Amino acid sequence: MPSLDSTQSILEAAMRGAWQRQTLLTNNIANANTPGYLREDVNFQGELSSAMGNEESPEGVSFQPEVQPQVVSPNGNGVSVDQESALLAENGLLYQALTQVLGAHDATLRAAMGL
Repeated sequence: MPSLDSTQSILEAAMRGAWQRQTLLTNNIANANTPGYLREDVNFQGELSSAMGNEESPEGVSFQPEVQPQVVSPNGNGVSVDQESALLAENGLLYQALTQVLGAHDATLRAAMGL
């Protein structure tokens, strides 16, 4: 059954994507000294935007991790701890903003229903 308000499902999908990205970024940092390790990331914003442009349900969007091309060190590792740490902080702030927006949306719906 289609929802009258897709805002909540879009926010939840974005939070799911941000959580997956957070996991990948922490894995990258954990493997910073692993020979041959190539960093992974997920473009959940692009995938979610594409799905919405194709009028797909946000609940069905599957975020696929991708190996990111990087300058590799002599041991074949493509992770910069400084870069990953900055991306981790940025993504954490995005997740926090998404949770606040979802909370405000929920409060608006409750107020509209008189709860």
